[in-house]
Amino acid sequence: MAIPMLDRAGIAFLACMAVAPAVAVGAEYKLLGALKGEVRNPAGTAQMGAVVSLYNRYERIIQKTLTDASGRFEFRSLAPDQYAVRVNLSTYIPANRTNIPVKAGMESYLSIELATIFSSIELVYTAPSAAASVMTDEWKWVLRSSGVTRPVLRALPGLDVRFPGAPKSKRHNFELTRGLMRLSAGSEGAASALGNEPDLGTAFALATTVFGRNELRVLGNVGYASSMGTPVTAFRTSYSGASSPDLELTVRQVTMRHMAGQRLMGGYGSIADSPLLRTMSAKVMDSQQITDDITLEYGALLESVVFLDRMTIFSPFARLTTNIGDSGTVEMAYSSGAPPLDLLAPTAMEGTLQGDMVGLAMFPRVSLRGGNARVQRTESYEAGYRRLMGDWTLSTAAYYDSIRDSAFTVAAPAGALSPMDLLPDIASNSSIFNLGNYQSDGVMSSVSRAFGDDWSAGISLGWSGMLAPNAAEATGGDPAAMRSHFSVARRLWGSARVNGLFRDTGTRVAATYVWTPDGVVPSTHAWMTQRMGPQSGLNFQVRQPLPSSGFLPGRFEMTAEVRNLLAAGYMPIPARDGRSIYLVQFPRSLRGGFSFIF
Repeated sequence: MAIPMLDRAGIAFLACMAVAPAVAVGAEYKLLGALKGEVRNPAGTAQMGAVVSLYNRYERIIQKTLTDASGRFEFRSLAPDQYAVRVNLSTYIPANRTNIPVKAGMESYLSIELATIFSSIELVYTAPSAAASVMTDEWKWVLRSSGVTRPVLRALPGLDVRFPGAPKSKRHNFELTRGLMRLSAGSEGAASALGNEPDLGTAFALATTVFGRNELRVLGNVGYASSMGTPVTAFRTSYSGASSPDLELTVRQVTMRHMAGQRLMGGYGSIADSPLLRTMSAKVMDSQQITDDITLEYGALLESVVFLDRMTIFSPFARLTTNIGDSGTVEMAYSSGAPPLDLLAPTAMEGTLQGDMVGLAMFPRVSLRGGNARVQRTESYEAGYRRLMGDWTLSTAAYYDSIRDSAFTVAAPAGALSPMDLLPDIASNSSIFNLGNYQSDGVMSSVSRAFGDDWSAGISLGWSGMLAPNAAEATGGDPAAMRSHFSVARRLWGSARVNGLFRDTGTRVAATYVWTPDGVVPSTHAWMTQRMGPQSGLNFQVRQPLPSSGFLPGRFEMTAEVRNLLAAGYMPIPARDGRSIYLVQFPRSLRGGFSFIF
């Protein structure tokens, strides 16, 4: 009986060997590399809990990890290519480095020094790595499916099958804790196609590790909206895990000023009698590596908006990224409902608590139409292409938008429009007007260049649909007439941007200028495949770290931001009584803040 069993085993082994070469050749057998390093401060002390983000050559984040108790981190099984690394820690200036080589079967080692003024990343060596994986996924499946080798691949319970010398991944609850406290103020909050952002005054955030490498974050924004004279609050709790989807719960509330109560209810009641604008949302997001070159990011937001009535919005979104090697990368994105903030252009604060606060206080675009509350909803399709050529980046994209119940900011004199179609803006002293439904599309191309590790600049040119009056003089006063006086017309636009870091002082600056022709309302598309946002006019942003006394375990930072400084895109519409109503998509605003990061 033993001989037939050996014969069957021998036949299975020969069949496996006959199939294996064909599979390996068909899969283009590749060697993989590794990237590891150590994070320390100027005194040589290891920094635990630093966020290390790994980007591919197309500036897309592919992995993220935290440094251990020895300040070390590691990325394994990387395809040979050029990568970029960004390191963030709450008490130091972020460190950045691009064009880090990872070679087949080799290990690149980084020495990272974080400081309050000048942080640096140095490539120490690139040496052969015994731990680098040399097997493709196809070959691993051949071994797993073979009846001869399957018993060999079984592991005993409790057996540590990690690479020799790999750091232990177990962490205690609340081991890595960091936080942020911020005070802000401004003349007006930001209002755009993404939503309304009132200056709430006081914001806080706390992040800590739970259940190993999973992270729990609690954020809040509490203040007093100066433009409305009422309190505004927003709270968010998020949970992210290494092998599970990211979950996020958010609640917001604002009391509309007494003017809203007068208009809608016909009385002059107190603020306590005025309607509340409340939002409650739950979001889930995940990503899947379909193949070595194809990545899918997807998620959904379920949001309930309560104002005079209850409205529920389901907003799915997804982005498919395909890497086509030296020819570049192709991306396709889709969203419906609310803007997908997770797919929009990343900022310099990505991976930090400041970046997580983006959108916390962003209320949905709510408007009135005949006394009934409506919420702006956008369905977007977008395709983009990007190619990196040394320090140059070339990109192009096209989109199609279908917008329902579009909400625009208007500055209207008293009595110029029906009070049943005007809602006070929670971010400014203006009002919100429902301009109805419309469709828009457009294309754009851009070129940008990096000047070292700290500075970059770029220009863009596009042809997009914008709202233009049908007649030479569109008269305001009748809401239905105002909606019928506008249609979509394609117009040319251009933009220029500069981003940089002054290492001597740690000052980070960002400046953009978006030119649009006169007589039209600028496009409101939120780009999901391009590193640019829906803006208009001249915009500045400055972040300045302040010297630390050493007595407090943290650092201080000041921020200043100006949006649409030149008041571009303000369209006057003459009313019947000779006065003018100004239709605006991106109001001018000035904001500043003071942060304590620990």
